[in-house]
Amino acid sequence: MYFRHVEEAAAAAGSGTGRDLTRRQFLQLSTLAGTGLTLGIILPGGEAAAQSAAAAGAVPGSFAMPFVHIAPDDTVTVISKHLEAGQGVWTGLPAIVAEELDASWAQMRVENAPALVPMYGNLAMGGKVQLTGGSTAVANSWNQLRQAGATARAMLVAAAAEHWKVPAGEVTVSEGVLSHAASGRSARFGELAGSAARQAVPAQVTLKDPAKFRIIGNEHLPRLDSRAKSSGRQQFAIDVMLPGMMTAVVLRPPRFGGKVASIDASKARAVAGVVDVVQIPRGVAVVARGLWAARKGREALSVTWDESGAEKRGTAGLLQEYRDLAHSQDAIKVASAGDADAAIARAAHHVEGEFEFPYLAHAPMEPLTAVCRLGKDQCEIWAGSQFQTLDQAMAAAAVGLKPEQVTIHTLAAGGTFGRRANPESDYISEVASIAKATGGKFPVRLIWTREDDITGGRYRPLNFHRISAAIGSDGKVAIRQRIVGQSIVAGTPFGPMMIKDGVDPTAVEGNVAEEYDLDHVDVRWNGPTVGVPVLWWRSVGHTHTAYSKEVMIDELAQAAGEDPVAFRLKLLGKHPRHTAVLKLAAEKSGWNQPFAGGKGRGRGVAVHESFGSVVAQVAEVTVKDDHITVDRVVCAVDCGIAVTPDVVRAQMQGAIAYGLSAALYGRITLTDGHVDQTNFHQYQVLRINEMPRVIEVHILPSTGAPSGVGEPGTPPIAPAVANAVRMATGVRLHSLPFDLAAARAAKS
Repeated sequence: MYFRHVEEAAAAAGSGTGRDLTRRQFLQLSTLAGTGLTLGIILPGGEAAAQSAAAAGAVPGSFAMPFVHIAPDDTVTVISKHLEAGQGVWTGLPAIVAEELDASWAQMRVENAPALVPMYGNLAMGGKVQLTGGSTAVANSWNQLRQAGATARAMLVAAAAEHWKVPAGEVTVSEGVLSHAASGRSARFGELAGSAARQAVPAQVTLKDPAKFRIIGNEHLPRLDSRAKSSGRQQFAIDVMLPGMMTAVVLRPPRFGGKVASIDASKARAVAGVVDVVQIPRGVAVVARGLWAARKGREALSVTWDESGAEKRGTAGLLQEYRDLAHSQDAIKVASAGDADAAIARAAHHVEGEFEFPYLAHAPMEPLTAVCRLGKDQCEIWAGSQFQTLDQAMAAAAVGLKPEQVTIHTLAAGGTFGRRANPESDYISEVASIAKATGGKFPVRLIWTREDDITGGRYRPLNFHRISAAIGSDGKVAIRQRIVGQSIVAGTPFGPMMIKDGVDPTAVEGNVAEEYDLDHVDVRWNGPTVGVPVLWWRSVGHTHTAYSKEVMIDELAQAAGEDPVAFRLKLLGKHPRHTAVLKLAAEKSGWNQPFAGGKGRGRGVAVHESFGSVVAQVAEVTVKDDHITVDRVVCAVDCGIAVTPDVVRAQMQGAIAYGLSAALYGRITLTDGHVDQTNFHQYQVLRINEMPRVIEVHILPSTGAPSGVGEPGTPPIAPAVANAVRMATGVRLHSLPFDLAAARAAKS
């Protein structure tokens, strides 16, 4: 997993707050004065954790644990250590607790956790950093929150048994009510919360038999954030209003790598509403009483840029360099088996392809926004923070404080797709730098406009693949693949920990050797140095490796005269989960029935594993002239146990729409180092009328632990559509976004 060493990188960046956490430490007790009690984490020097837990449990008559609070009014609040960015964790995490607690769903609430490790560390990253990413939120919280819910339940039962003077084994719990059938007594959670807080913490608890789940797996569980978001009451960073707060925008270099040489701010300062103009490490900030004044002030700025170290190449030139590298022998071995060169040379069936993948912007609906209030010894940040531990460290560095002096107030985010978790914590560092440069005289709200976001970098890297594939007379498959693409982590604090044997795993993950059982394979990678800032984008390396892999596998099947599903199944003998979802998608799509196609109609398939989940998709398309319409998508997913099936389906649907946007339209280009696109009129995304008329999502039944769902639905959709278009037209689509006219011309 590409985040597996992120905790070391965060420590290297200066957080220094990571410690291992054991279950026994989690269950140790920290007693408070008064009627409440808090289950804290007792660690050497862990006073901050104990104090935070104490503050949470200070309400008289309440019951408080690091992840569960039960109030006298019967509400059960789950403390979410993960950012809610639309992916549904504010429903999935409370569902886990509610199940083990035997609570009523109507009494469940959710709040964001403070930025605090190891208490709220991501266990998939060793528990040493607080981070939402890699589709790990539910997966890493599964056992942790089941234990929290079961422990709270056991203590409530113990309190009831003590109060009623009955054996604990005779107390039952259902829908937030404890009962004793023989005596007819009952009590709500809130009535027993204070007494439960004084009970001894059980050393062990028994988790519920999954066969008895009634909330986990519930097909119609309402999302806890739906009402606030649909009514406009949900608070995002742009909604934060503090007394005396000013709004800032930043003028950044027109080319990546440029620096400020000189500033003439006289005209900007003369704009009504502008209160300050300050230079920060990433450009020049205009601070004003509102966004309009700040923007007008920025327009009036006169800045001379030092572009001696700037990236001046355009994407056309970069692609040519990538093609040359793909044909050279200078590449690092990623995977090998058998003798691919010899097998290809003597092949009975042979196909080749060169694939181009453009830079892609994340383009979340909420542009980057953060608020900072700076005091002498404390800095507060309000933001949709995705990587709290690193954001703390970077904000602290920007203002000259220690990470523990920075408080992160995590708010809901209107999408992120990886954008908010970057090695520089760019928008967090910027707002902190502005607050520092203005002397902390007032809180500052930094807003990135849509244009700032589209032109601001941190893109999915440009990539080029060259593949030769073949089937021998013995039926054995050989594939030789050259991947050329910029490393995401090279040159960042993550690089030394993540790059192994010269290979950045985020650049090559999901390649053909990982996904299929092949007799002969040779995969190599070359990571050129480019000055364009890049970052993980929804499903990271899988966005391009899945495409080239699944298109070439399909073309191999066609060359051999075999059915694409049957051909794949022959290569998946060691991948039972792939086999199961592929069969399910084929069955539900009617793959083995005659396709009612007609002129311009086609059907294609793709299967891919990422972030612990396997997804297969069948796409049906209609092609008229050079226009592609995706009519129907049948999706099958194995994500372990589906905690909230409705959220799983929504994530698959959203991932399909996101992937279709990239396949049909997504492209960031540069001319002489300048980004050509500025807003959605140039960086087009899928409109509602362009969505497939039907998207069916079928969840493979599973008793396994949950795995990722936020990202795995994106990689298969583009190759499934490309394979359908080839069936309909005979045209091979090897460049994204799809351009049928160009592909037809190349074919001729």
